[in-house]
Amino acid sequence: MTTPQTNFIGISVSGTRARAALVNENGLVGETKVREIAPKTLIPQLAEMVQELQSSGLQVSAIGVAIPGLVNRQTDRVVAPRDFSTTIVEDLHGELTRATGLRVEIENDANAAAYGEYKVGAGRGARNLFYMMIGNGIGGAIILDGKLWTGASGFAGEVGHITIDAEGLECVCGNTGCLETVASAPSIVRRARERLNRDGTSSLSRLALNKSFTAEDVAHQANEGDDFALMMIERTGKYIGTGVASVINLLNIERIVLGGGVMDAGTLILNPIIQEVKRRAFQPCFEATEIVAAKLGLDGAPIGAAMLARDAHTV
Repeated sequence: MTTPQTNFIGISVSGTRARAALVNENGLVGETKVREIAPKTLIPQLAEMVQELQSSGLQVSAIGVAIPGLVNRQTDRVVAPRDFSTTIVEDLHGELTRATGLRVEIENDANAAAYGEYKVGAGRGARNLFYMMIGNGIGGAIILDGKLWTGASGFAGEVGHITIDAEGLECVCGNTGCLETVASAPSIVRRARERLNRDGTSSLSRLALNKSFTAEDVAHQANEGDDFALMMIERTGKYIGTGVASVINLLNIERIVLGGGVMDAGTLILNPIIQEVKRRAFQPCFEATEIVAAKLGLDGAPIGAAMLARDAHTV
């Protein structure tokens, strides 16, 4: 008699949207649910998504939740959430456990996405990797000898707060000139607007016709051959490359995996990143490192959260 396969539910929560995936023990996604959420009713809405995924009749053993912000897995507490007030998600673990009756594991979204890429994505086959998530914020995660390394209190990998420009803008963390202030999606939009406003020749860009363009629009126009958008993407790649070079010099890591919405620009941003890393990194370290784009897209964090729930007692 064949033993039924165990399944897990991985959920990523960001801003006003949650993405939940039913994931089998091999990391394959069977079904997904995407929903706009209201912060005040976050727990009931997540519990409802879990129930909908359970309605298929497949056995679900545990839930993994990926959330932007600092997560202390030793205490199962969200310490510094990025998109929610602390009172709403501080005991996300306990409240969702009670609401669903299932074991729940919570993790920072970059850590979860890194684990997903390591298990079934662009990190597969590497024992040591660094993952960088470049989206509304910039997060990072470290996997050493096949295990997620989160530091003394669970907060390791905050590469978005590496100082790139000591005289730069103030960051949400209180520092100035962090990588996040120049290379996150909102920062790309800000820099593009500033350039459009002060450079008359940039008005030829199709972005000038759109008052509410996004970082995704910049990437799209770059892929369409818009010179201004290409310049903005290439400069963003240089900023990211500066941060990646610091990581390589510090860790002498086997593989760097770059994910998040900003990487939708594909080789247009990956190539400038690699060139800047080559220019700035200690050459023997650079030559030992492979730099690749993530493969799992929006499913990366849900898959990783589900895999972390699967492996919670072994990692």
